[in-house]
Order: sequence, then structure tokens, then C-alpha cells
Amino acid sequence: MKTVQDWVDYQILDMADGKKLESWKQFTLIRPDPQIIWKNKTNDELWNQVDATYERSNTGGGSWKFCHPIKERWQINYQDLTFNLKLMGFKHTGLFPEQAYNWNYIREKIKKANRPIKVLNLFAYTGAASIAALKEGAEVVHVDASRGMVDWAKENVKSNHLEDKNIRFLVDDVVKFVKREIRRENKYDIILMDPPSFGRGSKNEIWNIEKDLYELVTLCTNLLSEKPLLFLINSYSTGLSKTILENILYLTVNQKKEGLITSDELGIPMKNSELILPCGIYARWENKEC
Repeated sequence: MKTVQDWVDYQILDMADGKKLESWKQFTLIRPDPQIIWKNKTNDELWNQVDATYERSNTGGGSWKFCHPIKERWQINYQDLTFNLKLMGFKHTGLFPEQAYNWNYIREKIKKANRPIKVLNLFAYTGAASIAALKEGAEVVHVDASRGMVDWAKENVKSNHLEDKNIRFLVDDVVKFVKREIRRENKYDIILMDPPSFGRGSKNEIWNIEKDLYELVTLCTNLLSEKPLLFLINSYSTGLSKTILENILYLTVNQKKEGLITSDELGIPMKNSELILPCGIYARWENKEC
């Protein structure tokens, strides 16, 4: 399992009984997590100092319950990256801290390349990976079907003082966009994607990861440059194993250019504990020559 140990503004303080107690800089939150199936808390007192709790509804969804006032928006930092947060209707804050491992990896690949790099970020959410690539001077195309997420990504870019860098934001259905890029004969050195289990495109197109992921990755192989660096797939879909993602990369990207394929779980270590919370999987293809 891959983790990072250098988060300061984010920490898991405790986890038990289907919930995690987290510190997001100045605010402490409780959010549900179905993988936390053990009952014993480490420190009962910490759970009484929470600012807000996300409580699931018996009819689906849920809502935030506040013990103390929380800013509508606030910022946290990871290394030299800055992110804007807010409490969303479906338990999220706009950032997945475990992805710091991938941010670091992307930055290192771009540094080592020592040449102009063009990055395509699909299902790009609030833009953390886009910002990591921009920090190293890459040209980035950022695509998401949600205008709200794209606007949030623009705010994150501005907060990192990168608004003058070469980034294009598109509110679009990912599959349709990729097909248009193929017709335009555009090429990318790095392709990143974080596809949801289910979703809708900008014009209500239906996305189902089990039915559509293989086709999308196949299409994306037509966008790879002559000397691509990296193809990275993240997934939080229950039941989709990292080996499946490896197989997809082997049957698609690796048929165009033989490279190194690896995969692993991502996780977050709990503060002052040996416990690690699993938080999704990734698989990546990378050029063995770069």
C-alpha cells in the first residue's frame, strides 16, 4: 500500500465503528467510511471535540450536523500546494488526501523528463493533479463534466498563483472530448483519469465504469505522444480490483508501446497509530525509457 507521511494540515485522528475522525487544519470532522468495521476507539475525548459530523439518512444521502461554526470555505496546504475546501452535500470536502502520493509521482516524472510535457487530466474534479503538473511547468488540459467542479479547480489554480500558466479548462463529457481530440490529432505525454463508478456527462450522457472504462482507455491510446511518460488510472469503485486496471492497461496502452505496469492501494496512516485506512486503488503504465 502506498501512503505519504508528510501531511501536516490533514490527519486521521481516530477511526472506529464506520467513522473517521479527521483534522482538516483548523476544523475537525467526522465522516462515514464503510471499511472501518472495528468498534474500538483510541481516544474517546477526541470524538467530543468535533466541529461537524456527516450523518447518513436512512432514505439515502445525508447531511452535515454542526457542533461549532465552520467557514463556508477554507484552505489547507500540502507541501507547496494550496487547496480550497468546503463541506459538500455528499460528505466530501473537495480533496482526497491519499492522492498526495500520485501528485508527488506526477511531479517527479515531469521533472525527470526535462522537456516540455503535455498532460490530459480526465474526470479532473477540483484539479489537484492538474495543479501538481502545472507546478512543474507542464501544459495541462483539465476536463470534467461538472461546471461547479471546473470552477472550483480554477479557484485552486488561482490560489496557487498559477493562473498565468498553460492550462485549459473544459466542461465536457470525457468520452466525447477524447473522440474530438483524436480527430484533431492532439497528443499528450501524460494521461490521468479518475473515473467515477457512475456519472452523467455535461449533456446527461450516462457513464458506467464497468461498461465504459475499457473503451475510454482504448480511445485514449490514440492521444499518446511519440514518447509518452505516464498513463494513470485511479479508482474508488467497490469491487473493481487493481489487477483489473492493470489488465486494461496491458490490453490497451501496452499494445501501443511496451512499458512498465504497476498497481497498488492508496492509504492514509492514522496519527500515532499503526493503523492505515485503505482509500482506493491505482494502476499506471509508464515508459521504461523515461
